[in-house]
Amino acid sequence: APQPVTMLASLRGGARRARMLRTLATHARRPVLSASRAFKVGRHTAAWRSLHTSRCAAGTATFNLADIGEGIAEVEIQTWFVKEGDVVKKFDKLCEVESDKATVEITSRYAGKISKIYHPVGDMAKVGAPLVDIETDDASATTTAKQVARPTSTSQEASDKKVPEVVESARGAKALATPAVRRVAREHNVDIAKVPATGKGGRVLKGDILAFVGAIASPTPDIQPSFSRTPAASPAVGATPVFAPKEDISHPIRGYTRTMIRTMTEAMKIPHLGYCDEIDVGKLIEARTALKASAESHGTRLSFMPFMLKAASLALHEFPQLNGSLNEDLTEFTHKGSHNIGVAMDTAAGLLVPNIKNVEQRSLVEIAVELNRLQEAGKAGSLGTDDLSGGTFTLSNIGTIGGTYASPVIVPPEVCIGAIGKIQKLPRFDEHGQVVAANVMNVSWSADHRVIDGASMARFSNAWKAYLEDPVTMLSHLR
Repeated sequence: APQPVTMLASLRGGARRARMLRTLATHARRPVLSASRAFKVGRHTAAWRSLHTSRCAAGTATFNLADIGEGIAEVEIQTWFVKEGDVVKKFDKLCEVESDKATVEITSRYAGKISKIYHPVGDMAKVGAPLVDIETDDASATTTAKQVARPTSTSQEASDKKVPEVVESARGAKALATPAVRRVAREHNVDIAKVPATGKGGRVLKGDILAFVGAIASPTPDIQPSFSRTPAASPAVGATPVFAPKEDISHPIRGYTRTMIRTMTEAMKIPHLGYCDEIDVGKLIEARTALKASAESHGTRLSFMPFMLKAASLALHEFPQLNGSLNEDLTEFTHKGSHNIGVAMDTAAGLLVPNIKNVEQRSLVEIAVELNRLQEAGKAGSLGTDDLSGGTFTLSNIGTIGGTYASPVIVPPEVCIGAIGKIQKLPRFDEHGQVVAANVMNVSWSADHRVIDGASMARFSNAWKAYLEDPVTMLSHLR
């Protein structure tokens, strides 16, 4: 019922209060109006605006995109788990969005029916802007919704035009695929539901999309049988072949790619110091072989990378200046207390660098468990913001793809990065001058030459190399 508070403050005396209460009771029995109305009690006139009450139809709550942290201003809608007309409960999944740094699932704050979806798949939604309207009986939800500025009629009409696309996407999104793979499909204007899936459990992979695009772009011409005995005319010698022009395709840069562009643009402002060396990893191979069964008994796979990460952490204890950062105005250098070592990964979404937190406090098996988790999350496109932030030092194992030496680019605000090449069996001289087959691995370092000199880089590399060439020496430093 309406409550003209200003009138209550001005009335005095029991009779006047009684008249006011009778008038309020009369108005409370009338239908709720959409416009303001004035009424009179004695000599006093008060204006009131009708509000929805429990006697009316269920209210509509506008669910806005909340701030997901890390200074993110907008996200890309990757998937809708609901469509208009669906009934949801609190904490049901509404959609999946991708920011510059992570993929996040958005859950409902209200229970009710979805009455409006504001953004189709692939659209950019700004933080604080409406995502969906939910018809709900939650009084607090509808009260909150009235405090939210509603879009103008122009934007309302535009949203209405987009809704069929959203409904169609929600109904047609039958294919299993990660957000990164779906983005590749959109970039090539491919309906992912039509792509033959070769992944586990019917999952569409990036290679499936590219193969499908190639099949469309280069269709096999139908071969018509020829019954003529006359051989086909050969093209004239020296004739210029005619090629049909291919159409250029442009697409917006979003998500992780946009972050990579910004990061690498900032990185190229840093004067890079390069340093390379080779390491005999014969004993490292023996150590991994000896510990492999133990790691498997803990349910994890032990690769060479946990050894390299642990050796880097031990070397950083000796040379802490490589585990730090320089502030933006170049007036302060911070030595980081934790060794949050990043591992560069090649994923369907592009280059990502999640990091393993507190490597200095973890055992080899614990490092292996966390590394495997990050690799699986990278493949699934589900790396979180915490996984991708807070790094202090980076290693890139480019050798898993190929190559020996590289020129790695520093990830700001860090000051050092190492690129590890593939292991090769090469002839080398032993301590007796005899030629032997050695397992050799190359490493390439880049350091910020504003704060790291060549001597410090070389000494750090030597310490890291010594741990890997004789892994038993790491035992005396493990905690």
